[in-house]
Amino acid sequence: MSKAIRVNGEAPVRLSSGSARRVALAAQGFGRERPFPRVTMRQVQATLDRIGLLQIDSVNVLARAHLLPLYSRLGPYDIGLLEKASSRRPRRLVEYWAHEASFVSPETHRLLRWRMERADQEAWRTVRAAAEQPQLLEDVLAEVASSGPVTAGEVAAAVDPNHVPDKSHWGWNWPPVKSALEYLFWSGRITSAGRTGQFERRYDLPERVLPGHVHEAATPDPEEAIEGLLEISARAHGVGTARCLRDYFRLPAHESRQAIGRLVQKGRLIEAEVEGFSAPAWLHPEARRPRKVESRALLAPFDPLIFERRRLEELFGFHYRIEIYTPKEKRRHGYYVLPFLLNEEIAGRVDLKSDRAGSALLVQSAWVEEDAPADTAAELAGELRLMAGWLGLEEVKVQPKGDLAADLAGAL
Repeated sequence: MSKAIRVNGEAPVRLSSGSARRVALAAQGFGRERPFPRVTMRQVQATLDRIGLLQIDSVNVLARAHLLPLYSRLGPYDIGLLEKASSRRPRRLVEYWAHEASFVSPETHRLLRWRMERADQEAWRTVRAAAEQPQLLEDVLAEVASSGPVTAGEVAAAVDPNHVPDKSHWGWNWPPVKSALEYLFWSGRITSAGRTGQFERRYDLPERVLPGHVHEAATPDPEEAIEGLLEISARAHGVGTARCLRDYFRLPAHESRQAIGRLVQKGRLIEAEVEGFSAPAWLHPEARRPRKVESRALLAPFDPLIFERRRLEELFGFHYRIEIYTPKEKRRHGYYVLPFLLNEEIAGRVDLKSDRAGSALLVQSAWVEEDAPADTAAELAGELRLMAGWLGLEEVKVQPKGDLAADLAGAL
């Protein structure tokens, strides 16, 4: 267990598990009635500022992962707003390795330059291997500079048109050009100008993507940058342990401990003791502490509220595992399972799929948590109808799998 850091001998703030749960939900933007009559870019921006990042994932069985957190907090919204934020000027979102591949603000992108400088140590082995081919890196960079924004396939056609990737075994068997692009991306020499309809990165130079004031700004020292990232994380958590705070941006443990100490000394973190937490916690000084949170939302597997699994269990008593990567015969709840948040607790979970050809939202299984409210099925039915409408699907179909399936089918 990590040691608590106190300022002037002050006693830590004590929070019950319920109070900590409400702080966490409020910090993530839950507790407002949805749907809004019309979601504007101002609301989207406020939500992005609050949660700090959107994780990107290629799985599209329901909807792209980065689209869902905004829906969970704002209700039905025009996804064109997010497309505009990430691909047009003024650029509000840019892509980089944050939690995983993520959309972050341009200002946060600047705070991640220390990670870019450590590409030779921290990038995946497949990516680092490109550093051994300096001429290829220069050729790929020159092509991006000349033709960007461009996809990996377009760069390969110009630089190495005869290369065929190895498909002999499972894994990321990237061709050299793709590895070179990813190395340049990791090291910050190129960036992403958006994604194609097939979800391929469109690579370009940072000076043509980032706002000028961000690109030209001085690179912060790693200490300053990690401190800044931890404060973003603390604001998004409301309250969390050191493990929680550093996991948000996958920060190194030792440097994070030092940065937390500095933030405490500056009054930007307050020591807290949280009922049920296995380690000391830190409360952001601007965190709201509501007496009640009324919410209803389906949470994507990559939602920031549920990134850290130990925190999820300690706050909500909810054990969750993403089973996308689990063999089908070993899955317990399903392939793309979304926890169902009802007010201040997670009341159930559903395995969802968009049947676009049949215009139906498929509930492939539905499960209820112990001690869930009596109206869980009815509230979940309402949320599924709302989601189906947002996705442009005409109906919700429930398959008879899971201990909530029958009641949910009846409610629908």
